[in-house]
Amino acid sequence: MGRRAVLEGLATGVLAQPWRGVVIHAADALNLATRAQAALIAVGPPAALSGATSLALHGISAAHDPAVHLTVPYSRRVESRAGLVIHRAEFLPSDVIELDGLAMFSVDLALADFLCDGDKRTAFAALDEAMHGLAPDHCRRLRENVRDRVLDRRSRRGIHRAQMLLALATGKAESPPESILRLIVVEAGFPAPEAQYEVATIDGRTFYVLDIAWPEVRIALEYDGFAAHEERQERDAERDGRLAGRGWVTIRATAADLRDPSRVLAELRAQFTRRAARPA
Repeated sequence: MGRRAVLEGLATGVLAQPWRGVVIHAADALNLATRAQAALIAVGPPAALSGATSLALHGISAAHDPAVHLTVPYSRRVESRAGLVIHRAEFLPSDVIELDGLAMFSVDLALADFLCDGDKRTAFAALDEAMHGLAPDHCRRLRENVRDRVLDRRSRRGIHRAQMLLALATGKAESPPESILRLIVVEAGFPAPEAQYEVATIDGRTFYVLDIAWPEVRIALEYDGFAAHEERQERDAERDGRLAGRGWVTIRATAADLRDPSRVLAELRAQFTRRAARPA
């Protein structure tokens, strides 16, 4: 473009400079891939996109973070800045893959790091999402690869937490909030529930699929992922009534309950007590 055109673009807002040394089209400022490429250019090699950024670029929607996460070797003197988080770790060329022209950590390494260092709920939801839809042998292999990456980490911080999350993940949750809700109830002391539990008719047909369930006491926990309206409420009430006829009690949770789960946990404790089964 030439220096003058670049300066004019910056002055008029057509161009933006997220970090010193790199310029992007302002219209692309919210595009993660654009910001990731800008970060790689600003920092220079060797560096790799990592953490939530790598997972999001691998297609894992649960790992959303507006900042770009980048890992560099310990020997590099690079500091974090607004919108760019620098991590330090030793890594091999084989740990880095190129996806759409972007250098990033492989999904198993990114998951391992995030399970140890990232937000616990987001990390668990990301792991569940990464496992979702995989064939059983592929799911097992991903879990093993992530576990090996965790155990190979130079830093021992977060390893026990990561192993707990790996053991709890099933890949069955239909959405990140369902994964987070399952983690919340386990951390509150309840037995690990079944995810996507099928309630069948006497002839073996699927009657309902429950988001989260404790079949031994017939307690179901359903996540309502969108604003309730009259038709939805009527349908849910009819569904809950049919399940009640089969001995099930249903508790419903919303996004607000993920922020403050006290109501849901209190209802669960009451139902477990009534059914003579106490939290572990």
